[in-house]
Amino acid sequence: MKLSSPSFPNLVASAPQLDTVLMAEDFIKENSGEYTPGETFRKLPKKMLWRTFKIILAYLENSNKILLCKDNTIMWIWNPELIEKTKHLEVKL
Repeated sequence: MKLSSPSFPNLVASAPQLDTVLMAEDFIKENSGEYTPGETFRKLPKKMLWRTFKIILAYLENSNKILLCKDNTIMWIWNPELIEKTKHLEVKL
């Protein structure tokens, strides 16, 4: 499996377990904009390999749930309530 994103290019590895992804997702959501990837990795409640963490970040970035800010902090941007409210709007290109 190959995952890549602008911030984490050329990741090649096996997929992390769902509970690990959800744990990282919850931690990032609760601490949005506070920590860099390295700080987040060290503060996670459950330890994992750095490679696994990079795969999770690439997945979250590719699914538009997070952004890496200019100051290198991780920002949670996924807002399903807002998406539900705007489904009726038309997008003009």
